Amino acid sequence: MRRFKVKNILTISLLTTFFLLSGFSSTGSKAPEYRLKRVVIDAGHGGKDPGALGAYSKEKDIALAVALQVGKYVQEHLPGVEVIYTRKSDVFLELKERSNIANRNKADLFISIHCNAAANKGVYGTETFVMGTKNFEANFDIVKRENSVILLEDNYKENYEGFDPSSPESYMMFNLMQKAFISNSISLAAKIENDFSTRVNRSSRGVKQAPFYVLWTTSMPSVLVELGFISNTNEEKFLNSKEGQTYLASAIYRSIKAYKEELEEL
Repeated sequence: MRRFKVKNILTISLLTTFFLLSGFSSTGSKAPEYRLKRVVIDAGHGGKDPGALGAYSKEKDIALAVALQVGKYVQEHLPGVEVIYTRKSDVFLELKERSNIANRNKADLFISIHCNAAANKGVYGTETFVMGTKNFEANFDIVKRENSVILLEDNYKENYEGFDPSSPESYMMFNLMQKAFISNSISLAAKIENDFSTRVNRSSRGVKQAPFYVLWTTSMPSVLVELGFISNTNEEKFLNSKEGQTYLASAIYRSIKAYKEELEEL
């Protein structure tokens, strides 16, 4: 996979981040420096929502194991960064509560961890999503699947104001509410996919855009990581192995660290 050229993207987005998050004073006083202080790690699915199913495993369990390991690495090696988990056990969370946790805690990054699935058992590889509608039709199946957890919630029609995750028309309401953060999100996503490819030797399907609800409603740079296809025999085995989970978690941690260093250096 080609290396992503994100330096210029990040530089431009940092200007936006500086003014939005640090505050700008027209009097000429120096605004405080921006620091990566708080990361929310979201293990997808949970409880009565198993997520994608493999031959013998469930997405929710793999996502939780990797999410907890990513958080552990951040806590051990980035002492200035607070880690907040949306869940630390096998519990069900409403989809909107995941982004609410990040927004309430004024997080600087939101990382949602998932596994992919496809009817074609031969499909494999990692991919990381940012909020957007580019190539929406091509990604609609995965968008529909990940957003369909809404249907398991009580009063979902009221809570989500009639939004139907299975209807393409419902996504017309999605706009780039994350446009102030999209460049930063792409920067982190690119680092994750590059590390998966070059350090973990996984096949990367690249950085993509899709209107996932959790990315749409978070007010900070956000990514959704698909660790691999649980529907693929070889990838399911890797995703469930201790070694595989350690490699994947390490790659996400290294990407957070690199993002933090580059952000704060500039």
